[in-house]
Amino acid sequence: MERRTFLTGAAVTAASATVSVAVSSNARAADAKSPLATPVPVQPPSLAAPGADWPKVGGDLGNKNYSTLARINRNNVGKLGGAWLTHLEGGSTTQPQQCTVVAANGVLYVQSTQQNVFAVDGRTGAVLWKTNVGTSQTNMRGVALGEGLVFSASGANILYALDQSTGAVVWQTQLMTEGASGTGGDGGCGTNTGECGGTVGTLAGAVVYWDGLVYMGMQGSTAGARGRAYALDAKTGELVWTFWSVPGPGEFGNDTWAGESWQTGGAVCWLHPAIDPDTSTVFWCFGNPYPRTDGSSREGTNLFANSLVAIDAKTGTRKWHFQSVHHDIWDLDNEMSPLLLDLKIDGRTRKVVVYGSKAGMFYILDRNTGEAVHGMEERAVPQQAEQLTWPTQPFPGGEPFVPHQFPSQDNTTKPVPFYPFGGIFSTFWDRATILYPGAGGGADWAAYSFSESTGYVYAPYGLINSSYSNADDGRVNTARPLGQYNSGGFAAVDPRTNTVVWQRPHSSALSHGTGFLSTAGRLLFRGSLDGVLSALDDESGEELWTFQCGAGANTCPVSYQIDGEQYVAIFAGGNALPYPDIPKGDYLWAFKLGGTVTPAATPTPPKARNDIQAAAVTGSVAGYTVTLGRIWSTSTGAPGTTENLVSTSSMAPQNLHVSVGDTVTFTNPATNANAHGAVSFFEHEFDSGLLMPGQFFTHTFATAGEYFFNDPVFPQATGKIVVS
Repeated sequence: MERRTFLTGAAVTAASATVSVAVSSNARAADAKSPLATPVPVQPPSLAAPGADWPKVGGDLGNKNYSTLARINRNNVGKLGGAWLTHLEGGSTTQPQQCTVVAANGVLYVQSTQQNVFAVDGRTGAVLWKTNVGTSQTNMRGVALGEGLVFSASGANILYALDQSTGAVVWQTQLMTEGASGTGGDGGCGTNTGECGGTVGTLAGAVVYWDGLVYMGMQGSTAGARGRAYALDAKTGELVWTFWSVPGPGEFGNDTWAGESWQTGGAVCWLHPAIDPDTSTVFWCFGNPYPRTDGSSREGTNLFANSLVAIDAKTGTRKWHFQSVHHDIWDLDNEMSPLLLDLKIDGRTRKVVVYGSKAGMFYILDRNTGEAVHGMEERAVPQQAEQLTWPTQPFPGGEPFVPHQFPSQDNTTKPVPFYPFGGIFSTFWDRATILYPGAGGGADWAAYSFSESTGYVYAPYGLINSSYSNADDGRVNTARPLGQYNSGGFAAVDPRTNTVVWQRPHSSALSHGTGFLSTAGRLLFRGSLDGVLSALDDESGEELWTFQCGAGANTCPVSYQIDGEQYVAIFAGGNALPYPDIPKGDYLWAFKLGGTVTPAATPTPPKARNDIQAAAVTGSVAGYTVTLGRIWSTSTGAPGTTENLVSTSSMAPQNLHVSVGDTVTFTNPATNANAHGAVSFFEHEFDSGLLMPGQFFTHTFATAGEYFFNDPVFPQATGKIVVS
């Protein structure tokens, strides 16, 4: 068949892994020294800024991730070296790790995905005690300390209190039991009218302790859990209050859910909150509603999904709320650990909470009232009748820290060809559509930092597209398009004006757990998915020092001090998102000036493109043929017998390996009912054009390489041919 080139707006130019970030006219170049956002008011002592200790995940109760230690600074950071390295799980490389370290009195406390809690000597790395909390694995994001206890969640939905000196279990409380008597599935409530249908969910987020109470969140909105936040008595483990983030009948906000859609409404709080002791307020962010990409069954704004809620810390009563996305269908849940800051704005000290992540913009609100400090505009947005979309969405005063003119042809958000695509709040229904920011884009659940030295908020982010549909009948659901390039960067934001000061590009996304530590030594510490820990100038973002940790350094660095010696520590264990091939491990590192432990071996970094995970099939096994619109059967070693129009795997085989000089046939079986095709992107190696049922196309590969291709009619169907 004659070779033709199909050009769409997404397929005109070749993609590149080079990152090009469009910076607004208000942003200054990163290489220039910029006026600092000072003076910074003295932050409330009640927030308990870390000094020699790093007493909680986030550093202080306001999650500023700022260390007051300054012995390690811009002038001597080049002398920083490994103080010690401990492999917490015997060198395991099988599990990702998401736990940020907590430090007190010279001891580090850390959890592993393998469900172990460790106390480690902060000077030597020796394990002082280890306690196992079960076998049901889940994301472990950090412990809390208080009352002489270490508080840890577990994959079995049990909250543990361990003796801080010995690791012995002092008490344990089973949570997430509200749905135990429900019927599950799509209906039926427990006798206590708590969890209704769907899934029960699992505990999630770092544990937080304050004034005799322990605060714990949960996850599970993608499967219909009804969100809730917990507070427990730290001494006894007794449940003090539960805040249901999807209100039930008679509760404020229930009327924002159509019918009984609230029963499986999602809106979970899977990261830890901030706490203002001066007003006894917990600030907690709640995630997306369920179903997350199909709004047809849940007419309304869907409170408290996609909301920051100010909650009375002692009673669990709502004080005020702000919803950043109404009737979310994009998984733009802005789930983050909020920052509590005192800022000098127009000569007046303002107490604010900083909120916002996936949407790539900060909503800066008055902590007492929820008023938008820089204003808020409800703007008209695109509408989709089937989705029952809300007519407007809130945009804060200032500017996004990730520009919204994506997807772009100029950087790694360049869409995979043939998909419809659009920017923030663009709509979709049953056709796979690429949007930016994607479900993992913006800053997602990265850890931010506020420097009391510069007055800047530092935000790591990812430039990640997602492919959306309503997910009915097996359609894609916030999938990262196969073959798509990914990248990211980080920005310094002046919160007094909510404008970008500078941005720096990065070769990989920094939006999934990766965090900043800022210090009084005028440094920023930041990990990356290839295992590199970096120290940067906090004023310009210039890189001053790097160290290879051996696995993805995607948790937040911390700093502590023992006998006047300052240390920086990070648990480098990799992650499963946004790339499945991020190097994993169990490396607990500490660094100090003059440290002599050498860097780890450089691991294989994650691929720049979202790779196909299907097992490779050799050309001879497949008969040097790719069958379009079919899924490869691993049991029969042949294409399936049924045409599939929705799966991303509808290329049989999806991962074909051949040699230079081999000829591959792309065939649309006569028993298919639809036209299909195979077009190479972004390399433009081959283009079958449209093949009607019974037609085929051949191509001989003359050059070694890796060639992604998709179907121009059903573009989510993507394959890869590796030529060696």
